[in-house]
Amino acid sequence: MSAVESILVENRVFPPSDATVKAARISGMEAYNALCAEAEKDFEGFWARLAQGNVVWTKPFTKTLDESNAPFYKWFEDGELNASANCLDKHIGTPVENKTAIIFEADDGAVTKVTYKELLARVSQFANALKAHGIKKGDRVVVYMPMTIEGVVAMQACARIGATHSVVFGGFSAKALNERIIDAGAVAVITANYQMRGGKELPLKAIVDEGIAMGGCECVKSVMVYMRTPTACNMQAGRDQTFAEVLQGQSFECVPEPVGAEHPLFILYTSGSTGKPKGVQHSTGGFLLWAKLTMDWVFDIQPSDVFWCTADIGWVTGHTYVAYGPLAAGATEVIFEGIPTFPNAGRFWQMIEKHKVSVFYTAPTAIRSLIKAAEGDEKIHPKRYDLTSLRILGTVGEPINPEAWMWYHKNVGGERCPIVDTFWQTETGGHMISPLPGATPTVPGSCTLPLPGIMAAIVDEVGHDIPNGSGGMLVVKRPWPSMIRTIWGDPERYKKSYFPEEMGGNLYLAGDGAVRSADRGYFRITGRIDDVLNVSGHRLGTMEIESALVSMTELVAEAAVVGRPDDMTGEAVCAFVVLKRSRPTGEEAKQIATVLRNWVAKEIGPIAKPKDIRFGDNLPKTRSGKIMRRLLRSIAKGEAITQDTSTLENPAILEQLAEKL
Repeated sequence: MSAVESILVENRVFPPSDATVKAARISGMEAYNALCAEAEKDFEGFWARLAQGNVVWTKPFTKTLDESNAPFYKWFEDGELNASANCLDKHIGTPVENKTAIIFEADDGAVTKVTYKELLARVSQFANALKAHGIKKGDRVVVYMPMTIEGVVAMQACARIGATHSVVFGGFSAKALNERIIDAGAVAVITANYQMRGGKELPLKAIVDEGIAMGGCECVKSVMVYMRTPTACNMQAGRDQTFAEVLQGQSFECVPEPVGAEHPLFILYTSGSTGKPKGVQHSTGGFLLWAKLTMDWVFDIQPSDVFWCTADIGWVTGHTYVAYGPLAAGATEVIFEGIPTFPNAGRFWQMIEKHKVSVFYTAPTAIRSLIKAAEGDEKIHPKRYDLTSLRILGTVGEPINPEAWMWYHKNVGGERCPIVDTFWQTETGGHMISPLPGATPTVPGSCTLPLPGIMAAIVDEVGHDIPNGSGGMLVVKRPWPSMIRTIWGDPERYKKSYFPEEMGGNLYLAGDGAVRSADRGYFRITGRIDDVLNVSGHRLGTMEIESALVSMTELVAEAAVVGRPDDMTGEAVCAFVVLKRSRPTGEEAKQIATVLRNWVAKEIGPIAKPKDIRFGDNLPKTRSGKIMRRLLRSIAKGEAITQDTSTLENPAILEQLAEKL
């Protein structure tokens, strides 16, 4: 698609069909505007009404919002509830109890289904096993699991007894796991012997053993192992037990533990602009409310829907739109263990056809990779499959480029399914800016308008509003129920990261740049404003990757990491490295680059592997010793250096760093 065609696509408007508007929960822009007006007129009353109507409280709240210790906001503080009961118990005694809750498709295509009643029994039994191991309300439990029903059961069981779970993505390294166990003070780890991905057994338990052996994990008393495959794994006597062992003799009934609305439901670690990952802490009441509401509003979930969010439970999308939101909404959802390209790149379309998926939610990176595969092989093109069950499509994790949007709209949605391009973050707990399928006219490449009650705006460096049509920093002006409560164990970092004093200390800084269109006021996200990269929808701190590189002390003297645009992953990691020896060239440089990539994968995980590695005798620095990252960004993009380099201590190394391997 040419640049001119791209501009034309971005300016195209796709109104929802009459049939979609008629059937939707929020029907037409008048209904959307009415909700926004209600929130503007009576902010606390608006949220109180929604919380009373969408959450089952064991003790009703009397105070909606406490702003007395801003930015440490509290919502529904004196109310009590249980997240698991809101996802499972509330459906018992209704027709939903015998409805399929989860359709699980394994890597090899085997399908398992569980009803809400069966899922409640499994969660209750596992919750009793946790209690039998001395795990109690307020304890932290690390979950390092594959994408299986058992992963959701583990999360729900923690919530059922009031334990705070911290899920770690199964692709993260032993070191990353070690850091998270230590920071959370986890008393137990729930894992599996292996996970199945693309027909291969990949170890999980061995990585847990390695992470604990690194030291500092004395807090861990129990490791519970789901035997996903028949292959044996190391088991440490007195600490490790299989699921079969821990579940032996446990009752299928467990009374849910009421917790305060502000009780930490989970901690989820995300990369920051400094080396240490941030433990984003979410509350129970506010998070659950928004998970349920956004299922209703953004996905317009109906009783007959089959919902499929392709995200892993190791990311926030898998928390909100796999483990909690669909179950709170009483939906039938698909959980998929494998990867979209195994046994071929038609796997997603095959599964949509087989399970009659009606609401499909995936990442732009996945869409772009499947476009490439489909255009190269007609046999796995979406048009070869029956996708007529689809009625709503969604994207998550990063902005979707207009070309991919149009392909998705035409080839997957048949030009009839609205696309909800959702902007949100680990810290926001759920969608913030998104079209509503039965109300919002969509524009390719734009996440359109904030959801009702979300007071989003674009400001300059000191917090002043910027007129539509001009770019600036995305902020939220008022607190909302599902927002991050703090960074676990580091309240000062929370304030500094999200409520900077230079903006007045009362605006939530999303960390993304954005622009609003001059005509409709639609938002378009332009990218991160801090040193955090968005690779295939995964946030990676540049400092984290730099720290991993320089920790290879026998080889690396210095490293700097920046991002560059990438057609497939949105953003690619580009590393500039100075070795403790002469600068390598040719085949030697390629070999060393491979060693460094593998090292980063070991230290952080495969997703953090630099796509580009450049070697130099030094890094571009000012005479005061500061690395000029703006120059590195230009080099990574292949741009000519037009900036002033007169302050550089060593301008000659720019040519070295521009050399590709």
